[in-house]
Amino acid sequence: GFELLYQPDVVRLYLSILTESQNFNTLEAAAGALQNLSAGNWTWSTYIRATVRKERGLPVLVELLQSDSDKVVRAVSIALRNLSMDRRNKDLIGSYAMGELVRNLPSRQQRSAKNLEEDTVVAVLNTIHEIITDSSENARSLIQTQGIQKLVAISKSSQSPRETKAASHILQMIWSYKELRNALQKDGWNKSHFQVKILN
Repeated sequence: GFELLYQPDVVRLYLSILTESQNFNTLEAAAGALQNLSAGNWTWSTYIRATVRKERGLPVLVELLQSDSDKVVRAVSIALRNLSMDRRNKDLIGSYAMGELVRNLPSRQQRSAKNLEEDTVVAVLNTIHEIITDSSENARSLIQTQGIQKLVAISKSSQSPRETKAASHILQMIWSYKELRNALQKDGWNKSHFQVKILN
């Protein structure tokens, strides 16, 4: 019985719901199901992560990052984070989702166009962190989408300790890629922007 959850048909069902539904609650539930099925390091979740890619589910999820629903953006972000534990997925998500993820982050002037809740901003930040871990190419994509400005602003001025901590972890990870430092310094950034003290 339990194995039935991990059949390709189940993935296709959730992806078809994500493609066709206009109902935010339904979209959140379907993204949440994929999020749960793709979590962890066991055999079935590894299989699900590959199946979502093969069934062309990644572009569907990336498009939903544009949703006006806070809860949909949160569920999709966490699903993408789990899916990016698959190396091929990580490369694809880094290439095609980074811009949308960064657009969901607050800037200095405003929370974000959607005024996302703290939990959602933290979910987006955690997804970005997972995508750039062990991938200087994805970190480069983050730099190219003007993500550094937003991350520095969050790390310095967010009222949320959770957001500050998550943004600071990303900045530290980016600075750890020595091959990116020249490009960062040309853009006017220096070590102090990336070595932010993280308060527990």
